Amino acid sequence: MEVKAEHIKPYDEQRAKTEQVREMFDSIAPAYDWMNRAMTFGVDKLWRRRAVNIVSKDKPSRIIDIATGTGDLAIAMARKMAAAEITGIDLSEGMVEIGRRKVAEAGLSESVSLTTGDCLAMPFEEGSADAITVAYGVRNFEHLDRGYSEMLRVLRPGGLLCVVELSTPVNPLVKPFYQLYTKGIIPVVGRMVSKDSRAYSYLPESIAAVPQGDDMLRLISDAGFTDASFRRLTFGVCTIYTARRPS
Repeated sequence: MEVKAEHIKPYDEQRAKTEQVREMFDSIAPAYDWMNRAMTFGVDKLWRRRAVNIVSKDKPSRIIDIATGTGDLAIAMARKMAAAEITGIDLSEGMVEIGRRKVAEAGLSESVSLTTGDCLAMPFEEGSADAITVAYGVRNFEHLDRGYSEMLRVLRPGGLLCVVELSTPVNPLVKPFYQLYTKGIIPVVGRMVSKDSRAYSYLPESIAAVPQGDDMLRLISDAGFTDASFRRLTFGVCTIYTARRPS
């Protein structure tokens, strides 16, 4: 299955997407949290809370948060699941450094650790995680099928996968306003705040190109997961996907 999002790159066509994504997030790291709140009017917190509630029902002891960024989801899970050991991994040292400060300020350094690394080749043993989470990250993968195969490897049999990803609304009344906002307003504000002329144009392009709904479920199932399902949130601008490694 061709994944169009893999061909959407932040800056140019010549270099590998992984390299460009790392560069982009290093560039926008200081503005990232503020832009997240502003772009979603704070609703991103509710989406993460929904994911945390889903994961917490499994009572996992070891969670790996892929594309952890500045650690928002890892921190939220640690607050909800005090006994869990949570490891966040991300390409961008700039994002991870901010995340480490946030973890320390929250007093969660004993339960949350953040590290840099390639999510397509994670430094974790097979079957070592009870749950894997990814929030707003899979559309940035250079090879999404390899990403899901790697998640399957690291999950224990029966372990839970929970993916939160931005998506395009299907409602014909909502879609025109969404397109105006994401393609017209967000890039302008992003350039003003982050000083990166391409990062917040790449955002709506990558959202539009990433597999959504049943197409994403097919990718997840093709990687070997079972019980794959999804639920749309907030008029379809965000989707949560869940699946399990076969027991």
